[in-house]
Amino acid sequence: MAASTDQLFAQDRAHFMHPSTHAADHASGTLPGKIIRTAQGMHIEDHEGRRYLDAFAGLYCVNIGYGRTEVADAIHKQATSLAYYHTYVGHSTDAIIELSKRIIDWSPAGMKKVYYGLSGSDANETQIKIVWYYNNVLGRPQKKKIISRERGYHGSGIVTGSLTGLPSFHQHFDLPVERVHHTVCPHWYRKAPQGMSEQAFVAHCVEELEKLIAREGADTIAAFIGEPVMGTGGIITPPAGYWNAIQAVLRRHDILLIADEVVCGFGRLGSPMGSQHYGMTPDLITIAKGLTSAYAPLSGVIVGERVWDVIERGAREHGPMGHGWTYSGHPICAAAALANLDILARENLTQNAADVGRYFGEKLHAAFDAHPLVGEVRNVGMLAAVEFMADGAARQPFDAAMKIGPRVSAAALARGMIARAMPHGDILGFAPPLIATRADVDEMVSIARAAVDDVAEQVLR
Repeated sequence: MAASTDQLFAQDRAHFMHPSTHAADHASGTLPGKIIRTAQGMHIEDHEGRRYLDAFAGLYCVNIGYGRTEVADAIHKQATSLAYYHTYVGHSTDAIIELSKRIIDWSPAGMKKVYYGLSGSDANETQIKIVWYYNNVLGRPQKKKIISRERGYHGSGIVTGSLTGLPSFHQHFDLPVERVHHTVCPHWYRKAPQGMSEQAFVAHCVEELEKLIAREGADTIAAFIGEPVMGTGGIITPPAGYWNAIQAVLRRHDILLIADEVVCGFGRLGSPMGSQHYGMTPDLITIAKGLTSAYAPLSGVIVGERVWDVIERGAREHGPMGHGWTYSGHPICAAAALANLDILARENLTQNAADVGRYFGEKLHAAFDAHPLVGEVRNVGMLAAVEFMADGAARQPFDAAMKIGPRVSAAALARGMIARAMPHGDILGFAPPLIATRADVDEMVSIARAAVDDVAEQVLR
């Protein structure tokens, strides 16, 4: 006999440890939960039969939308012929060979090889090991420090949690580790002094990076990691010219660039990857989420020619690199990724993200630029954010205890839409599936406006 919904919730509270969840409130039942039962297109449905427009694509990841049977069919076909074999010592499968070529085709020029994991976190752990290995092979054992950015997000592991520039990922974990350093977040609206232009703010970001490099010593710094557009830190778009200016500094000091494309890759910005959108020429690229649209867990490290040449040299001098995961290149995950990339290409979803994304930005600006609760609207492709301020012109935030962002998110949810209350700020984030239409955008913006008006009435009253 199937368990009742009440029994399922009791089992959930008793046995399941949820990520990013208040443990005591969940265990006691104070925190209400949802059991998600089905999903199709842009919508999910819960245990009560309530249907929600998912304006965040799960966690930025369901790029092709829910319920694509062709991906399920590809997974089934692969599982019936070969569910698993490892990729150690040169073993391959048809699916992973084809996928590796397809990923290089999506990538900016100069990329060479792909190494696989299961999540963005483990991929970025691999990145750091590769960077350290690279400098050891080159005889530079002191060149090991990594520069990340305040409010950047790069995972939840030991080193990756250190790279993440959000305090909640460091507190009570003895992080960040010693070799990781953070430079300024490129958010002009919140970080630039009043009256400073975007161009001057880019120069300020460069100056702060140069100061950090001078303080630590360029001969000790191995790499700089950054998301083309910051995701969890607030969906923060860089000011014009930022990436060109940062790359010039890195080249001058022989510091590798790791582009974390976990959120931005595979069409979300209206370009194959975020690197092409901003003219970035990374040495290493991290991918996950949109690679399979979350139909199966798969991540990747894309290695550029410069780094790969050193890895080959290391193998000749020292033997195989001592790094590997049991499930690296898992054939079922590879089959899901190939079906996902087929859909992205066949339905031209990258171009749809560009076109509908522009419309999304226009509608958000029209709805919120003059709103008394809103300080800034940000948008690029299928990423957007509305940041709330007590005084937008003066850039004065609300008292965090007022929880304006979570209240707006809750008001949107009550109206049938999932948009994310971003951490470390009163920000409502959007990352809809790339299949979104203009009609979907109209619905998202209409619900968001009603939710913000509802909270504004409470606050201003």
